[in-house]
Amino acid sequence: MNITVVGTGYVGLTTAVCFASNGHQIRCVDIDESKIEKISSGISPIFEEGMDSLLKKVVQSGKLTATIDLKNAILNSNISFICVGTPAGKDGDIDLSQVRTVSASIGKYLKGYRGRHVVVVKSTVLPGTAEEVVIPELEENSGLKVIDDFGVCVNPEFLREGQAISDFLDPKNTGIVIGESDNESGDVLAELYSGFNGSVLRTFLRTAEMIKYARNAYLAKDVSFANEIANICSKFSIDYLDVKEGLEMDSRIGKGGFLSAGLGYGGSCFKKDVSAIIRKAESQGFEPSLLKITEEVNERQPSVVLALAKKALGNLNGKKIAVLGLAFKDGTDDVRESRSIKVIELLLTKKVSVVVFDPKAMANAKKILGENVEYAETAKKALDDCDACIITTEWPEFGNPNLYSKKKDLIIIDGRRILDYQLLSSSIIYYGVGYLIQNHRN
Repeated sequence: MNITVVGTGYVGLTTAVCFASNGHQIRCVDIDESKIEKISSGISPIFEEGMDSLLKKVVQSGKLTATIDLKNAILNSNISFICVGTPAGKDGDIDLSQVRTVSASIGKYLKGYRGRHVVVVKSTVLPGTAEEVVIPELEENSGLKVIDDFGVCVNPEFLREGQAISDFLDPKNTGIVIGESDNESGDVLAELYSGFNGSVLRTFLRTAEMIKYARNAYLAKDVSFANEIANICSKFSIDYLDVKEGLEMDSRIGKGGFLSAGLGYGGSCFKKDVSAIIRKAESQGFEPSLLKITEEVNERQPSVVLALAKKALGNLNGKKIAVLGLAFKDGTDDVRESRSIKVIELLLTKKVSVVVFDPKAMANAKKILGENVEYAETAKKALDDCDACIITTEWPEFGNPNLYSKKKDLIIIDGRRILDYQLLSSSIIYYGVGYLIQNHRN
């Protein structure tokens, strides 16, 4: 099939590259010319595991091209995916301006289209957006009618940053959700996904939109639940990792979920989506109490790490603390809503001198933190002359005890519980979220 993908962020680029790798002809469209130049050269503008090699392959094969010319892309494709951002506004609602603009532009270019085009909304949008925003913009700007002249589908993404390509190509754990304006449009999208190993659910447009929010809210709830239990454990000198193991023994809970305790959830999805669905529910006169508490627990979690730093160091004023990790999770360079950034901001309010390191996210973090912190070339250099270090992202190298082996009397505050403290040097003082271990000297 000939496919246009509008937006080349994590979702858009992953969608484009994966469909191209399956033999489809893809045109990536973005208004950012620097991104288009990189993609056209086979260079990924984002860090994502496996992206560089796969992008280079599909560009060299001619299966993927990149352009700023949306009109030409639409007129030469039979499906278009809207993958633009829906950032959170100050009030917690999502900003639909990019979705609205792209929908209007696609509508304008459909005026001269021969055949039946299917517009697919892959951006995360609240229930009712396709019907109340996308379709009206398409109809108004094209002079055409949905169902009669063109189709609309909602196809939410369930991609984990750092594992997005494997999740897209093998969706057996998440399935494929297709919300459709009509059966014919749904058939087109179902055919597109026919070679993928995942069950397909076909449903209404607003149901598909709600499924995305319901999943993210459910997983966010698990994260906040884990942190609440971990915080209680620390009051009774109980190691939450042991409690977690006991939880996962129950088949009704199971392993592989979101029960790790730490700094809370971040990234482009959970925080934005939980806030947005709370506001949407409230606008309909419903009080989403569980989701509000999920949000509250998450927002206070970085202060738990600050409390550990105060317990370890006393007065923080003038202290030097290394923060290991800037990305919101390992496997990505994305710092959106990173809990690490929140921890650093709290440290700076206490007049702490902060030195940071992340293997992939330094450039993106610098756009936020500026010159307020010191940027180390390596994790080892970040630890030089520091009074303590805080692990904020679960990069594997930060969980290697050898990283800290030559640092005497180092205080480690493990915000992700990735270190086995029993393997650390006996001179190291270790604090872990979910269980306070003041030291383990023999």
